[in-house]
Amino acid sequence: MGTLRERLSDPAIRQRAIEDGIKTVDAEVADRSGFGGMALKAAYAMVKGIAPGIVPKLLNNMLDELMDALQPYYDQAKQGGVDLRQHFAQKPAEIANALLGVTDARAAKAGQGPLKKGYEKLRPSAQKHVEQALPRLADLVTSLAG
Repeated sequence: MGTLRERLSDPAIRQRAIEDGIKTVDAEVADRSGFGGMALKAAYAMVKGIAPGIVPKLLNNMLDELMDALQPYYDQAKQGGVDLRQHFAQKPAEIANALLGVTDARAAKAGQGPLKKGYEKLRPSAQKHVEQALPRLADLVTSLAG
């Protein structure tokens, strides 16, 4: 099969990854509650309102790096014969940090603007949100891996 990144070289798989990724993000944002959830929902709506179509574009631009960040965990699960959801549940902080490393690097390169300011405002709570999203993310990666 090759790596997760190599799977994305197939245009149909990449497009499905983007579409399913957006559905995953939408579902995760919708599931958040409390003040943190309200802030996340407001920021997500703002991003989508400022630049319609930005979410698919951002996801497409980061997809290879996100898959590279997940590759070691995918490989560990396969080698151990463990379901990816189960493996992600064993290392939530580590996996969330690997993914946030990708977004942090992107944010560091971004100019000053509303998207960067929104990211910086939500970044302190991002760890928790990413950890909570790992079951759906594991399902997404499993479906893309084939």
